Amino acid sequence: MPDDNKPIRKLAGGEDFDGLDRAEPSLPASWYFDRGHYETELARIFYRDWLYVCHASTLAEVRSFRRFDIGRQSILLVRDDDGMLHAFHNSCRHRGSALCTESEGRLKNKLIVCPYHQWSYALDGRLVATSSHAEATDFDKADYPLFEVAVREWRGGVFVALADEPPDFEAGFVRGSDRIENWPMAELVVGHRWHKTMACNWKIFWENFNECLHCPNIHPELCELVPIYGRRISYFRDEPNWALHQDDNDPKFRGGLRGGAETWSTSGRAGGVRFDGLSDEETARGQSYFVSLPSMFIAAHVDYMRTVRILPLGPEETALEVEWLFPPDSLAAENFDLDDVTEFTKLVMLQDAEASELNQRGLQALRFEQGVLMPEEHYVKAFQDWVRQRLQ
Repeated sequence: MPDDNKPIRKLAGGEDFDGLDRAEPSLPASWYFDRGHYETELARIFYRDWLYVCHASTLAEVRSFRRFDIGRQSILLVRDDDGMLHAFHNSCRHRGSALCTESEGRLKNKLIVCPYHQWSYALDGRLVATSSHAEATDFDKADYPLFEVAVREWRGGVFVALADEPPDFEAGFVRGSDRIENWPMAELVVGHRWHKTMACNWKIFWENFNECLHCPNIHPELCELVPIYGRRISYFRDEPNWALHQDDNDPKFRGGLRGGAETWSTSGRAGGVRFDGLSDEETARGQSYFVSLPSMFIAAHVDYMRTVRILPLGPEETALEVEWLFPPDSLAAENFDLDDVTEFTKLVMLQDAEASELNQRGLQALRFEQGVLMPEEHYVKAFQDWVRQRLQ
């Protein structure tokens, strides 16, 4: 659910408008379940763009590794003994066996060893040993390193790009990257992680994120915390008669948290160390969003941050992972209530996942070829235009 800090609707062509002035056709229904179209989206979007995979604190130790699945691709990340992070296709150069089957862990030594035929690779990807009794005379180990994947650490986040020539990194942030510096993301650590495999196309989840028509029915607890969501809008100018209330500071008209609330939590209280670099506006807003299509958004609050990662597993299956990021001092405090934060936002994410799955289940009706977007769904329109542009 976007807020008013640099609206995503700018993607629709640069215009700064408030709501759609006519009914707009949505994407074709087949784009959400057709296998051939899904493969096209993998090739033109997910196998080209920068993708968020995790916070760097989950790979802080030398020789730590994590494995990620992106469509049909499996990617292995490992940190070498010098602290350098490397990313590779999870494929042995011998006969293509998967190198790693575990989702994460720490290597026992300085080698990546194939579990099939025991070819061994240095942590920078160099082939250092085979298991053959004798190697062919024209065989040179230097010709068979692991296939590298572009990797970048940015403000504590780890991103990968499968393209041979990745696009400009900053261009991947459709809004917000120029203001995230007020939050110390690189200094935070993961206090909790939560994962769910959703039975829906990846676009369904993004569309749900980009509108609040569903909020009162799907998120009653969130609407109580963020009153403007209870009006089925996320930005005060999304309602046609917004000018009638432009001088009213009630959060149901102006946005922000309910009176007395400080952050997204069950109690509404900030339970940890508050960030001291935020502006008065950012503090009053209660939540700020930073979006990097197609794989993630960051929700930033006064005392913690939350990364939400979306990666496709199939035409109707999507991996969702949420990381809650805190200052280390917050997690170490005796009176810090982690559940007060995580259980509230987990509830919201579960509700979003269930709504997305509900949406997916109806798309294959024989007569449903295409939906229609209402005036408040300009953020959805902008996202769908982005998808169309990427597929051209």
